Amino acid sequence: MSKKTAGRTIVAVDVGGTHARFALARISPDRRPRLDEPVTLKTRDHASLATAWEAFAAQLKGPLPKSASICVAAPLHADAIKLTNAHWVLRQSTLASDLGLDEVRLLNDFGAMAWAVAKLRPNELEPICGPDQPLPVEGVTTIVGPGTGLGVAILVRRQGRIEVVETEGGHIDFAPLDALESSIVERLRERLLRVSTERIVAGPGLANLYEALAALEGRATTPRGDAELWAAAVAGEDRLAASALERYCLALGAVTGDLALAHGANGVVLTGGISQRIADKLRGSGFELRFCAKGRYQAFMATLPVKLATHPQPGLLGAAAAFAHRA
Repeated sequence: MSKKTAGRTIVAVDVGGTHARFALARISPDRRPRLDEPVTLKTRDHASLATAWEAFAAQLKGPLPKSASICVAAPLHADAIKLTNAHWVLRQSTLASDLGLDEVRLLNDFGAMAWAVAKLRPNELEPICGPDQPLPVEGVTTIVGPGTGLGVAILVRRQGRIEVVETEGGHIDFAPLDALESSIVERLRERLLRVSTERIVAGPGLANLYEALAALEGRATTPRGDAELWAAAVAGEDRLAASALERYCLALGAVTGDLALAHGANGVVLTGGISQRIADKLRGSGFELRFCAKGRYQAFMATLPVKLATHPQPGLLGAAAAFAHRA
């Protein structure tokens, strides 16, 4: 951390497909930012980031800092950034002036997740499978988080240095591993044409699995929202929804293992509210079996610690940590 950033207060912002979260963050000498109580707003309730920013400012007493670090659920390849799963559009060239800022850092939301993982304490990383040991202090950690979409990032630690690689791993093709999954994918292709991993193992993926299983079994279903379906699946109140969740856990294990193998990882961290909500389901499901089922690399995959990040606001923590690191 540079002397320029130590002791400063900034606004950290985590913009996802469903929610935008805001918090004041103090950049402190211990290199881990300290977050004030966050404010969470629904993206659908606001026309733009600028109007949500005004709503956040209205809830605080006193003026906002003139610096911000903002992570967004979208690739940053162009000046105009359209959120992948929401209607907001941001322009990198005018973002500071649009928000009345002197300085702004912009990063992908899962880049922020990787920065957060770099700052998490041991008690903020719970074991899911693999050896119950700390994440390696050297090498590659794969970060995977199902939410409105499927976020994927890479954290690299080399000789005390930290680098983060932002990816779009959630948009690679989903690879079915048994006859039922092949049938599910064929069913989804009738509607989606291409079935990416996040069509299966992001939040809306449970509904895709549920509807496909119902069609394959010739069952009639009543349409319901994602939140209601997830609640029924987790509680086990609906047998078909519970079966869809079991299939979800299998698929998430397979996808996470593929990503870790492709990244050359020696550790894996699952993040986000869905991962936290289904942690016990993951531990008792076929997640670990599918994670490790990589042919000649099966024994190696079993050596990788797979952890769950339990920090309540990793996006905000990561946005602030990225600001501190890069300033």
